[in-house]
Amino acid sequence: MTFTSPLAETLAPDVLERFQRYVRVDTQSRRDRERSPSTPGQLELARMLVEELHVAGLTDAALDEHGYVFATLPGPEGSPVIGVLAHMDVSPDAPADGVVPIVHAHYEGGVIELPYDETVLDPAQMPVLASKVGHDIVTSSGNTLLGADDKAGVAEIMAAVAHLAAHPELPRPTLRVGFTPDEEIGEGATLFDIERFGARCAYTLDGSQPGELQDETFSAVEVTLTVHGVDIHPGWATGRLVNAARLAGRVLASLPSDRLTPETTSGREGFIHPYALEASANRAVVRAIVRDFDDELLDRHVALLTRTAAEVIAAEPRARLDVAVKPQYSNMRKYLAEVPEVVAAAERAILAEGLEVLREPIRGGTDGSILSARGLPTPNIFTGGHEYHSVREWASVQDMASASAVVVRLAEAWASA
Repeated sequence: MTFTSPLAETLAPDVLERFQRYVRVDTQSRRDRERSPSTPGQLELARMLVEELHVAGLTDAALDEHGYVFATLPGPEGSPVIGVLAHMDVSPDAPADGVVPIVHAHYEGGVIELPYDETVLDPAQMPVLASKVGHDIVTSSGNTLLGADDKAGVAEIMAAVAHLAAHPELPRPTLRVGFTPDEEIGEGATLFDIERFGARCAYTLDGSQPGELQDETFSAVEVTLTVHGVDIHPGWATGRLVNAARLAGRVLASLPSDRLTPETTSGREGFIHPYALEASANRAVVRAIVRDFDDELLDRHVALLTRTAAEVIAAEPRARLDVAVKPQYSNMRKYLAEVPEVVAAAERAILAEGLEVLREPIRGGTDGSILSARGLPTPNIFTGGHEYHSVREWASVQDMASASAVVVRLAEAWASA
């Protein structure tokens, strides 16, 4: 496989070595966190990154009290300060303990069979994989996720920054490096110290296909429905038991199944996604995420969900329904539109690497969604990872190297801005 540039080919061994090391650290975040970060493994990786940044020459690298890693690669006096970001945690949606990365060198096409749980990567079901013949493909062993989301981004930034530090003749602004905890549970940017970070703008590396540049995300809300029933011994339940689990099931069954679901929507269509149900006869809790690019449509989806639940529970007057609606993040587009030069610099960097710029909205969110709303404009760049949040997760070494090279090109783009 020909790399996108000699620079990418130079960076590839370092990116792969770092990536293989980082994914072995269990950094799975935990919902309903009690502290930041939500799990100790994230601190283990954070300390590792601080040490490696010191070795690379970024002497101010430090871990703050909330588990964020910050460091600086100085540029010429008076140069702009630009940030690059990735998150250290991985999703709670699949097993993450004991990740063993496997490199499938020079992929020849066809099905990749992984050692455990009969997990396969089938290009017939994954058209993107079918396009990676000749690439070196990294997977897990099939019983855990890989961690490309977002340790690919972490490795790419680390390799790019180490390369820039080792080549002071290369043009760059002052680069601020940041690694965040708990992005996967929507908390990655909530305690991010923007003032301390001190950047004009930043870029997350948290996308997928080479060339992706995203300045638009879903707006997001989480809705929690708590159904309170009346529990009693089933032998004496006649006319008295109100089964909260059954009522919760009726709520779910009453929601649209032919529209407004992740599996029936695409492009710019939003959805309602019940993702967790904890139920007993006495109490049932339904957790759902609601997404749309349009805030008015998002409000309609929330109203549909809460109205449906209220109507179902109202049919049983002895039951009670509690509803909690929690905003998670907003579409970054309206904030980035005010600073078009931020996205333009990333476009120049991607083009300089010999890639076509792919501008598609993210059917999800990044730390940049919250950071942009808080005043730090932060679009998103690709990483080369795929099938996120599953045991089928994989990444291309060549594409990861391209992403790392784009960070180096981004430094040049801002140096000449």
